[in-house]
Amino acid sequence: MVSGAERLKAMAEHVNALNVFPVPDGDTGSNMSMTMSAGVEELLRRQSGHAGKCAEALAKGLLLGARGNSGVILSQLFRGFAKAVAACETIDAAHFAAALQTGVDAAFKAVVKPVEGTILTVARESAKHAVAVARRTDDVAAVMSETLRCGQETLAKTPDMLPVLKQVGVVDAGGQGLICIYEGFMAYLSGEQVASATVPTPPNVATFVENHDPHRSKSAQSQLSASSIEHGYCTEFIIKLAPAQRSARFEEGAFRSALGRLGDSLLVVADDELVKVHIHAESPGNVMNEAMRYGELTRIKIENMREQHAHIVSDDFAKAGADAAPAVSAAPVAGGEAAAEPQLKRYGVVAIAAGEGLSRLFASLGADVVLSGGQTMNPSTEDIVRAVQQVPAQTVFVLPNNGNIVMAARQAEELVSGRKLVVVPTKTIPQGMSALIAFKEKAEPAVNAERMEKAAAAVQSGQVTTAVRDTEIDGVTIAEGDYLGIHNGRIVVSSAELATTLRELIDSMLQDGGEVVTILTGEDARQEEAGALAGYIAERYPEVETDIQAGEQPVYRFILSAE
Repeated sequence: MVSGAERLKAMAEHVNALNVFPVPDGDTGSNMSMTMSAGVEELLRRQSGHAGKCAEALAKGLLLGARGNSGVILSQLFRGFAKAVAACETIDAAHFAAALQTGVDAAFKAVVKPVEGTILTVARESAKHAVAVARRTDDVAAVMSETLRCGQETLAKTPDMLPVLKQVGVVDAGGQGLICIYEGFMAYLSGEQVASATVPTPPNVATFVENHDPHRSKSAQSQLSASSIEHGYCTEFIIKLAPAQRSARFEEGAFRSALGRLGDSLLVVADDELVKVHIHAESPGNVMNEAMRYGELTRIKIENMREQHAHIVSDDFAKAGADAAPAVSAAPVAGGEAAAEPQLKRYGVVAIAAGEGLSRLFASLGADVVLSGGQTMNPSTEDIVRAVQQVPAQTVFVLPNNGNIVMAARQAEELVSGRKLVVVPTKTIPQGMSALIAFKEKAEPAVNAERMEKAAAAVQSGQVTTAVRDTEIDGVTIAEGDYLGIHNGRIVVSSAELATTLRELIDSMLQDGGEVVTILTGEDARQEEAGALAGYIAERYPEVETDIQAGEQPVYRFILSAE
């Protein structure tokens, strides 16, 4: 597994380059590599002479660290693998092949609409061949060699299965990532030296979570009073479940409930041997006393959030000078309702977006927490779980606002405790904003979900970015450096002139009519560019209203919505 992770890490940029769209969001390799690194980190931390327990540790790390659709699928492949070998101290060729097949079954179940010509196809065909080969030999290396060969042959065929791959002239990026892992497996089984004994913890690209206040200065924390922190100690530890030493039988549901009475922002992930706990508590000792009923505690970390808050505020005032805004009593530092309100409110919303302006917009529309993420920076499953746990509501709606984050959000559903998580599968920023506008506080959860999904489907989404390579797609000839106009996920215009791109894109978006166009300017956009587009709309579509907002988003120079 270490060898597989190292091979993938070395090839991540190559996998990124296989991204079908010529836009700067080719992060399949990065997402898969960070996911794999999270799994291997947990595997190395819980090293065991028992193969099943090692596979279980890997699967747990992958589950929490999964980023992007490719990372989620990868986590499911090895989650199924781990279940198949859970009882095995050692794994022979037959076990290995059967476990690959079980992993494929789990991954296909996790994907709502499997598409041929993707990582799923590569995984399925290689696993099927592995099972057949394992009937003829008990040599694990021989089985792996044939598994890799079949996978490589299947990968080479993906352009014939998925027309868009053939059109662009690449193989599937996710499938290539899986082959990189298999190449690492084969390298180790062949006796090649593994480059490193450890894989570093993946960088957290989505840790910017804030409780939004439109009047804040440098950070959300500088707008808060320390008295707002009801549970002052961020407490993390792992319980080593020891049946012979327990004073009580461990039941995950009952344990969650018990800890839920002692604090908030609770995260519990359990397996047969270990329980990972994160909680904000006022009395960490009481939490650990409860946990010690089930075994020994290890990797204990307790941080004083009031002290952290004081340092943050001090730093902000030092940077901002005497004009910094005074702290006000608001939500806990982690985000959510005011500490004075002990009851969970009915609904809450977590939105995912990149850019200070977009964060402010989602906050103004009613989002409780905005998790920083989007194109090129997909948050992990654990990031999403933590964001949801910070919202003191019975039902929390999650707006991914990016097609590559939806699966990670859905995977978070099984890890959230103490509240219901509802994923509204928004794939663009305009879809997320329309969904949030459609939300009604008095409606039932199912009705709200339906309203939000319908609103998201009705909006026209446009994006303008810059091409990173020459190609041709959907009949559009693209040159590196061109401005690309993307309408509802499809490239409709490519031009060296930004004004031409914007005009042709808005024409495509308004071809079936519209009443309001919102222009969200990115961090590289100029005000006069937005003004020129607004002038074009006013002249050509006089019945359409135009609203310009500073989104400050990366990657996309402009994001447009038409309703």
